[in-house]
Amino acid sequence: MDNKKITVTSPLLPELESFSESLKEIWESKWITNNGAFHKRLESALCEYLKVPYVSLFTNGTLPLITALQAMRVTGEVITSPYSFVATSHSLWWNGIKPVFVDIDPATGNIDPERIEAAISPKTTAIMPVHVYGTPCDTDAIQSIADKYGLRVIYDAAHAFGVEKDGVSVLNAGDMSTLSFHATKVFNTIEGGALVVRDAETKKRIDYLKNFGFASETEVVAPGINSKMDEIRSAYGLLNLKQVDRAIAARRNVALQYRERLKDVAGLRFFNDMPGVRHNYSYFPVFVDESEYGMSRDELYFKMRDAGVFGRRYFYPLISTFSTYRGLPSAAPSNLPEAHRMADSVICLPMHHELGGEDVERILSLIER
Repeated sequence: MDNKKITVTSPLLPELESFSESLKEIWESKWITNNGAFHKRLESALCEYLKVPYVSLFTNGTLPLITALQAMRVTGEVITSPYSFVATSHSLWWNGIKPVFVDIDPATGNIDPERIEAAISPKTTAIMPVHVYGTPCDTDAIQSIADKYGLRVIYDAAHAFGVEKDGVSVLNAGDMSTLSFHATKVFNTIEGGALVVRDAETKKRIDYLKNFGFASETEVVAPGINSKMDEIRSAYGLLNLKQVDRAIAARRNVALQYRERLKDVAGLRFFNDMPGVRHNYSYFPVFVDESEYGMSRDELYFKMRDAGVFGRRYFYPLISTFSTYRGLPSAAPSNLPEAHRMADSVICLPMHHELGGEDVERILSLIER
């Protein structure tokens, strides 16, 4: 057993030794938070890797959403998707903003641009689309609508770390993009997040807002909050960034195995890679058609679970069905048929860069049977 552990972890030993040195450096510096050396290094490294102008680090992935809305002084109504994690709409609610849900494109799971314009009202001030599963939204169409009506665009890009379209980072679309660095993501800082912004002045305002609004020792310029990333997690992020390309390549290999084996299974549908897109393979959702597959999504989900294979019904239920939101006119099921159809049929298969061949085979055998 000991030999096996050494074999599995040995490729990471240089990184682990590097992290140990980083912890020693942090300990000796006695600077563990508040924009320390590792925090600055990680922001700089992420700008370079992600091909974006400015990055502001946060302690989790929800606070960048809340702060982006504050920084852009968004009010009134914001058009968004019901097919996402609840943090998307919660960030609006915490800012006193009314979410307006529109339906999704079944080909991508992303907000359908053709539905956006009809939902715009005199109170609409912004659009908050989601790059679902890391699949890029139709950013050109969304921006065209935003420009026509003078709306802000803030992307929830929690899943879109490193995703590019025609060589350009999708994080450069809109006015701002937010990222999550939660432990389940392809790149993580254990817990963490970031806000991608376009200019130095906006970056400065964001940095004030995430530090109680302090502009100096004695000057507070805005009612900010405390959402800074500490030095320990910044150091962990720098370590993780060294292996993220390897992780994405390994996930891609798992995705290819899933696609090859499931392509002829009746009643199962999945997304293929989009032309010109560099995907990060954060998730592998499949959609179950009970009439063809012979088993409902939930039956498959619990069958897998009973066998020790933990998929996830992600995103189910829809945000619009939760008690906070279901009373909104835009939350009516008749307004969101595609989103309901996808939520009721989706199951995300296990996806990780250390998922071994035997595990992949066991997962596929369960689904094929």
